[in-house]
Amino acid sequence: MNKLKIILNGITKENPTFVLLLGMCPTLGTTTSAENGMGMGLATMFVLICSNIVISLIKNIIPDKVRIPAFIVIIATFVTVLEMCMKAYVPALYSSLGLFIPLIVVNCIVLGRAESFAAKHGWFDSLLDGLGIGIGFTLALTLLGALREFLGTGKIFNMTLFPENYGILIFILAPGAFIALGYLIVIVNKLKSNKQ
Repeated sequence: MNKLKIILNGITKENPTFVLLLGMCPTLGTTTSAENGMGMGLATMFVLICSNIVISLIKNIIPDKVRIPAFIVIIATFVTVLEMCMKAYVPALYSSLGLFIPLIVVNCIVLGRAESFAAKHGWFDSLLDGLGIGIGFTLALTLLGALREFLGTGKIFNMTLFPENYGILIFILAPGAFIALGYLIVIVNKLKSNKQ
């Protein structure tokens, strides 16, 4: 399989947010700002890459009966490492993302890629798959967070673009996440249909 195609696949054709519509809980819950969206995306990318590599390396020694529980233990190990590092080095981001960091363990994107890709391919292809899916997820969350932050507060990455009192409050709240995501999915689908 072409190495670049594996990476691009996760960004465009199998983008977890805009195409597969997976991982909606962290997508909608953490994207109140571009910084939070990027932080959650990068955290998920770290877990994706590390768990994909390990799963692809030990896939032949895991019995079929305990395959999924073994995958979850591997994923949980990397989430624990990530959580401890975030607490130590980026405590503000960690407290902002809160409960969504431990929930990476049960994120269907991570477990789905472990089952559908890492368990069937070599470690390097699995690394590239984790990188591609992670980049696609990070870009989607950052874009959604930037859009919500801009429309709700007039800022992007805490840089003021217009006064906050002109912001539309709903975009900072949960309903705004659904509205913004819906419009972004429409735009992505329209762009894809124009290419065909």
